[in-house]
Amino acid sequence: MTVADTVVHHQPPMEIVVPDEPLTEVLRRSVREHPKVVAVDFLGRQTTYRQLSVQISKAVGALQDLGVGHGDRVALVLPNCTSHIVAFWAALRLGAVVVEHNPLYSVGALAHQLADSGATVVLAWSKAVPAVLEAQPDTQVRTVVAVDLARDLPTTSRYALRLPVSKAREMAAKVRGPVPKHIQWWHRLVAAAEPVASVDQDPTADDLALLQYTGGTTGTPRGAMLTHRNLTANCIQGEAWTGAPHGSEVVYGVLPFFHAFGLTLCLTYSVRIAATMVAFPNFDPDQVAAAQRRIPGTFLPAVPPMLDRLVDAAERTGTSLSSFRYSVSGAMSLPAATAERWEKATGGLVVEGYGLTETSPVALGSPLTEDRRPGALGIPFPSTEIRLTDPEDPQREVEPGQHGELQIRGPQVFAGYWNGPEETAQQLLPDGWLRTGDFVRRDDDGFVYLVDRLKEVIVTGGFKVYPSQVEDHLRGLEGIEDVAVFGVPEADRGESVVAAIVLKVGHTVETVDLAAVRAWGEQRLARYALPKQLVVLSELPRSQVGKVLRRVVREHVLRRDETPPPGM
Repeated sequence: MTVADTVVHHQPPMEIVVPDEPLTEVLRRSVREHPKVVAVDFLGRQTTYRQLSVQISKAVGALQDLGVGHGDRVALVLPNCTSHIVAFWAALRLGAVVVEHNPLYSVGALAHQLADSGATVVLAWSKAVPAVLEAQPDTQVRTVVAVDLARDLPTTSRYALRLPVSKAREMAAKVRGPVPKHIQWWHRLVAAAEPVASVDQDPTADDLALLQYTGGTTGTPRGAMLTHRNLTANCIQGEAWTGAPHGSEVVYGVLPFFHAFGLTLCLTYSVRIAATMVAFPNFDPDQVAAAQRRIPGTFLPAVPPMLDRLVDAAERTGTSLSSFRYSVSGAMSLPAATAERWEKATGGLVVEGYGLTETSPVALGSPLTEDRRPGALGIPFPSTEIRLTDPEDPQREVEPGQHGELQIRGPQVFAGYWNGPEETAQQLLPDGWLRTGDFVRRDDDGFVYLVDRLKEVIVTGGFKVYPSQVEDHLRGLEGIEDVAVFGVPEADRGESVVAAIVLKVGHTVETVDLAAVRAWGEQRLARYALPKQLVVLSELPRSQVGKVLRRVVREHVLRRDETPPPGM
């Protein structure tokens, strides 16, 4: 079977209608229309939409018993699991605000975000509880509740964790952590709570639903304020883009819910179309391949490295991926070789999407048709406007054919930064246009291509160097496995270009040195864009969804005598 045999011929509408209702209506509708459909499959334990609704009603009662009310912030420090989904919807139904956190955050990162959000209740994975408790004194948190991930597993898996064998002990250590005796347990609170069918004050479409911390456009972590209307709009836009039928899709939740990409495409979008969402606590290719043999997926939101690793696992285990009709790749550029490999393995399509936490997150995408454009960010989502402007004058659009800063306006654009009026004013213009900080170009057909992050553009000797373009070329040099390009201060020239590389197995600094890199670069790059310094690392630090963190590498190079960052 080829891609041509299974290609989707769906043309999304130019506009959508966003109803004047809270996001929770998305869940109510799916429960009402598809009660028997499996809503969540967590490592083999299945929960139907009707069962999920019952659990959420009891969780609303549990949160009320903890004193949570309309507008209160509830922090979730959890990996993907059924409890995460239940707590998310329960908090929203109460009119509370969900604050998502990476469960592997350091104490310092947790303390900053918890203090900034003003969260009063934290639901934390048991392994994250010690970090939360250490961070608590500097916050307004009054209650910390532990979540036992094992309680979400199938009964047989829970029993297996109790076996007196080393493998069971190792598995138990991965999912459980030390919790002080005075800390309450979430599952016990929910089990003891009375179901709550209605609350005193229902949320509205314009109420704040989610605080998602990001440093994407501001450079420092700020809580992006996403309303019920924002999140509902992006669900509907995604549905319009994919043309997915209700009640029959199987969405693979390999992206973390605490990241905007995973939260919308895996958690809320899947509920909008009454899909079965197969949730994984972390991305383990062999675990995903095993689930694929048990409950074949149809839609996979992912980042490019996940696609390659999943194909590797499928080939190693003899697992068919042919059930996946489409995949959306984001967070970083999708290599043509990766796209070709995925489409050959599945017979389906993979397209790139573009977005920011500030856009809930998806704003552009390549069509799920033969017209898809490898390497392009895509075209605007329904009811989404874009324009390219002069970074020095954000109200002035650039001439056709010129590069410019991408600005976005649409129903998914956020309400601003929590406790950040100055940052909000810098990024969100009075007429609703969001400055993305991304430098792009647009072709005659309307497809948008990323040039680079404005804040990462290198200025050397008065010339602008775009790191992505240098990286794309250097990846073609034999011996280079991965590369990050950035600028460091240089007297008289502003900045000099530095390339940090990871060598392929079998290659050394003697075979891939600065001279070799510059010689290769001269084939396509201007001389001022050639690296003047080469740094060899064992691996490059990446974000929670796999994007190379140029800033972290740059900071490491500038303090070479200090402790290197994680992953180096």
